[in-house]
Amino acid sequence: MTVIGVHASHEQVHPSALLAAVRQAEEVGFDAAMSSDHFSPWSARQGQSAFAWSWLGAAMQATGLPFGVVNAPGQRYHPAIVAQAIGTLGAMFPGRLWVALGSGEASNEHITGDPWPRKEVRNARLRECVEVIRALLAGEEVSHDGLVRVDRARLWTRPEEPPRLVGAAVSEPTARWCAEWADGLITVNAPVEHLKRVVGAYRDAGGRGSLYLQVHLSWAESEEEARAVAHEQWRSNVFGPPVCWDLETAEHFDVASEHVTAERVAEVVNVSSDLGRHTGMLRDYVDLGFEGLFLHHVGREQGRFLEAFGARVLPEVRA
Repeated sequence: MTVIGVHASHEQVHPSALLAAVRQAEEVGFDAAMSSDHFSPWSARQGQSAFAWSWLGAAMQATGLPFGVVNAPGQRYHPAIVAQAIGTLGAMFPGRLWVALGSGEASNEHITGDPWPRKEVRNARLRECVEVIRALLAGEEVSHDGLVRVDRARLWTRPEEPPRLVGAAVSEPTARWCAEWADGLITVNAPVEHLKRVVGAYRDAGGRGSLYLQVHLSWAESEEEARAVAHEQWRSNVFGPPVCWDLETAEHFDVASEHVTAERVAEVVNVSSDLGRHTGMLRDYVDLGFEGLFLHHVGREQGRFLEAFGARVLPEVRA
């Protein structure tokens, strides 16, 4: 049966409210949760960006849900510190954590003052980080000199079973590349034919493990409100690579998205006041073979969405 989880968007929601939201999600029937990990929001209108790892400790203690988190090691995070964070949560909450690793965005990573590398360099750096993290979680002492440097690092607190390291991809080439090293794949909602190609690229290249989908959606009691919420909160998130990789500040995204229309936002967000339509779209994703769907209502207020989907959408998708 497909796991249906909720996405915790730290860029949009205060961490205290987000903690309340995941507790409500568990109460209304969601199976799991996943968390973003940003230093900066995508827009000044979103207005938040709490530290995901301290929040994850609170959220995993406050609920019984399994959690995933998206992380970009290599610049803002040293891979040994990422491994230590994974190891600590994995030891405290066995079997309840997975981590999706990606090459990052300049909007979060530029804060170190280091140059923002080309995409191929970022991918090579990520591969080095993956190997460092895996070795540390396996109990090895690690020294490494490359695009990242590690000197005699060892994790003293580790889980018995290392959490899965999942690849994050939105394109076919990246999905094929993730198949070389990942324990699973996560991507984001897109037209069904595109998702089929991404899934096929991963599996055809020998990709193992579970397939996860993050679903951006906007729901409200009226179509007008659903469209307005999506446009107000998510119009800075319509840009594909390399724009979304390379813009550096929330202000840059706000300028770039000044003339983005509601219709353009609806191309990347499932916008509807019709719960039946949302149910149908989620069923389509299940039919593509995704073992986990993580629903991200792009509005800042989460309570109505959780209540409505828990009562009327989740049971229909599972039927």
